[in-house]
Amino acid sequence: MHSKNIKYFHIGAPDEAWGIVVTTVGRQLIPAHSSYPLSRHPESYIFDPGKGRVLKEYQLIYLPEGSGYFESGSCKRQKITAGTMILLFPNEWHTYEPDKDTGWLEYWVGFRGVHIDNRVKNGFFSPKKPLYHLGFSSAIIGLYEDILTHAAEEKSGYQQLISSIVLYILGLMQFMYRNETFNDSFAIIKINEARAIMKQAIDENISPKQIAENLGVGYSWFRKMFKKYVDVSPAHYQANLKFLRSRELLDTTDLSITEIAYKLNFESVGKFSTFFHKREGVPPLIYRKQKSDFGRQS
Repeated sequence: MHSKNIKYFHIGAPDEAWGIVVTTVGRQLIPAHSSYPLSRHPESYIFDPGKGRVLKEYQLIYLPEGSGYFESGSCKRQKITAGTMILLFPNEWHTYEPDKDTGWLEYWVGFRGVHIDNRVKNGFFSPKKPLYHLGFSSAIIGLYEDILTHAAEEKSGYQQLISSIVLYILGLMQFMYRNETFNDSFAIIKINEARAIMKQAIDENISPKQIAENLGVGYSWFRKMFKKYVDVSPAHYQANLKFLRSRELLDTTDLSITEIAYKLNFESVGKFSTFFHKREGVPPLIYRKQKSDFGRQS
């Protein structure tokens, strides 16, 4: 620990087993016209902005104040402004530094583990997109401050707590960035209206094309914007709603499988069974029996 605002951690086997660990956390104010970085760091973290560096971990660096420059192996040198979040990747060369005329305030947290590896593997994060302009966020600052506080206290289980806060920051970052960049308010209004219609008409067979027509928009535009914002097509979203409704009916009512199939407007019991089996892994009859057996055991 180099100061009360900078900390590096010893990681034990139980911490690694959690699936994500925090390796370092810190906060540092870099005044205008000062050298950078101000603090000395362990050998594996030594940083010369002129040469850059390669880390063996991920880092999230948030800049609520000031401006500067960033460059990495996958991202050309560019200006970054207050409110930017930088995501550094392991084994990826990078460099960054504050503008001499402005300086900056930086928060950082380093981490590694299968939980973040899987998110990168599944395309949520990429070295080709290391910068997220989120604007000033007291919520994000508060989360970094929480990590610093728990790290200073070092109470039992603090690694599991602070590493889970990192996952929350990643989720919040995705949420804020996506809603900030999807600035078509007309599309968002129509998508929300469509989702409301779908939820109210789960028991009906209203098609996405009919929904688009009811909303007064073209189907191809509606499908494209819906998938861009929600991540799945309108038809997939509807199918998931119907699946959740079918499971609710199986769990909370005495309706027969046949009655549920026709209540949800399936053409036949067989089609309902296939639909349910594909999503749950077992047919509706087996699902209900398993639930009933579990209830008796408990």
